[in-house]
Amino acid sequence: MSEIGHAKVEKNIGLMAVLITVALSLGGLAEIVPLMYQAEAIKPLPGVEPYPALELAGRDVYVREGCYNCHSQMIRTLRFETERYGHYSLAGESVYDRPFQWGSKRTGPDLARVGGRYSDDWHRVHLINPRDVVPESNMPSFPWLAQNTLDGKQVTAHMRTLQRLGDPYTDEQIAAAPADVAGKTELDAVVAYLQALGKHAPRGE
Repeated sequence: MSEIGHAKVEKNIGLMAVLITVALSLGGLAEIVPLMYQAEAIKPLPGVEPYPALELAGRDVYVREGCYNCHSQMIRTLRFETERYGHYSLAGESVYDRPFQWGSKRTGPDLARVGGRYSDDWHRVHLINPRDVVPESNMPSFPWLAQNTLDGKQVTAHMRTLQRLGDPYTDEQIAAAPADVAGKTELDAVVAYLQALGKHAPRGE
């Protein structure tokens, strides 16, 4: 662009806004469109299936409580990341995540591979009062999760919606959802969700 043309754009706020929007849109499309045609981004890894009723309910609570604001679920392809957390994250692990929980901010550790790292009891204590197991933790406590019971109808409705969006839930799985979460608390659900994270991840680097 000539020096005169550049000066005109700088002085015309409306034109500059349009050009910035066009540039951002083209950049975004260049990043997103290729992913739509990559099999690894649209096909689940072997063994990855839609969340069972209890894990799905736990994921809903996890999102509701804003856990993603402090915990990412995306391990980068950097040595210090993989040495600490495990194999880097793959798109095929998150095919059934709506919305995905990748994130970029880490006040707390990444949780992409937390499944099986601690016992159910450890997670329960940690969620109710984190400082009982990690004295220096600044994570808030979530004691109400142990008191709130799950709503089977709400879980069923969520699964039905995901089925319409293309998740391969069977009608039998959806019909069984109320029984699967009957008598379970939100704490039970979050623990089940956390214990499932990373269980289908590749091993090694």
